[in-house]
Amino acid sequence: MHCPRYRGERQAGAGRTIGAVRARFHLTFPNSLSEEPVIYRLGERFGLVTNIRRANLEESTGWAIVEVDGPPSAVEEAVGWLTEQGVMVQRLDPAPGG
Repeated sequence: MHCPRYRGERQAGAGRTIGAVRARFHLTFPNSLSEEPVIYRLGERFGLVTNIRRANLEESTGWAIVEVDGPPSAVEEAVGWLTEQGVMVQRLDPAPGG
């Protein structure tokens, strides 16, 4: 059974949604968030599909390279939310296919 990634939007080729973007970010997490499910919340709160490409998470700090797929406005809101949470966000070159 196939479920669309974003409610109410049509699917484009290769599983992408029309109007969706793919963005890649380097996220650096502070100690205060070391045990919080930040990437999970990113997907749930903003309706984004997340893909962890690389990560190094330790007890007190960590970083991750994360791709997100979703509507451009949701991606921008998510970046703002991450920053508010204390995550350092650096946008990387466009993700392949994005």
